[in-house]
Amino acid sequence: MKIIEYFTSEKKEHWLDEIKKCDWEAGQYLHQLLSENSLKRMVGETALVPMLVDGDKLIAFCTFAPLDDIQPTDMSPWIGFVYTFPDYRGHRYVGMLLDYAESIATVMNREYIYISPVIQDCTKNMDMSFIKWTRISKVRNHVYIVKPLQWRDRTKIDAMKVVLNGRLRL
Repeated sequence: MKIIEYFTSEKKEHWLDEIKKCDWEAGQYLHQLLSENSLKRMVGETALVPMLVDGDKLIAFCTFAPLDDIQPTDMSPWIGFVYTFPDYRGHRYVGMLLDYAESIATVMNREYIYISPVIQDCTKNMDMSFIKWTRISKVRNHVYIVKPLQWRDRTKIDAMKVVLNGRLRL
């Protein structure tokens, strides 16, 4: 298994077809946004869609973006659209994607990552550190603020900087 990023993948159509197999309404909405090339307009031009894959099989995906549907806010970055396909649930695979997002946030020197509360059930067993609830709007009562784990191995951070190649402006 490995993590790849949708926008930098050479097989976008394949991964789009895989995302379409998702049985979750929000996953179908992400598929629509990606199909219409409108995700980045909605959540920011530097949005990423990390995907955990095993060969040509999509295991799990999420988004990592400067914005979420909660606007206006100065909170950033956001993890959203977190999904694991049913056959792979219970193995904490989505935790690998969340670790990936945390590593990017760490490279960006971000102290926090923000996650909408609907994600909480997906992440409660991922050893994520939910440090605070905060009320940010009348539409959505609360948001989770997650403190990213600090990487112990600086070479991973340096390698991530090279891999992302200047896309650290979230």
